[in-house]
Amino acid sequence: MKKMRVHYDEESDFLEISVGKPTRCIADEVEPGVFLRKDEKTDEVKSVGILGFRNRSKSLKDIELMLPVELKLIA
Repeated sequence: MKKMRVHYDEESDFLEISVGKPTRCIADEVEPGVFLRKDEKTDEVKSVGILGFRNRSKSLKDIELMLPVELKLIA
């Protein structure tokens, strides 16, 4: 099972959600302020980063963001 980590840097207002073990990645800005990090060998999405997260979410109690990623979760 892959571990999911969520990290929020309040000073830079950057949220990153990553899955699995860290690997060497290439980052792409898929829309302004939204970054996908993909494993450079497998092209697997390893993390999603959102710059300006607080402004995008408005209320941290009710967060629903449309991300340009499809996740397959296997139990």
